[in-house]
Amino acid sequence: MKHGAPLASAEGALADIGKHLGATATQVALNWLLHRFPNILPIPGTTSIAHLEENVAAAKLNLTQDQLQQLESVAGRVN
Repeated sequence: MKHGAPLASAEGALADIGKHLGATATQVALNWLLHRFPNILPIPGTTSIAHLEENVAAAKLNLTQDQLQQLESVAGRVN
């Protein structure tokens, strides 16, 4: 396994799932965090209205159970 950030790399799970959903890796990451911890409110930094809208749209993604398991699996290897 490569060292670094396997979830967030250009070939990582977040990017792969994002391509499948037509979303960015950041949107997938935000949605996954909301799914894992529904009692938190992630506040990502943003420098433009477009990024803010992109971040808000992340909540509308529908990750499948397989995608969630893929992310959990990779995250478990990192922790």
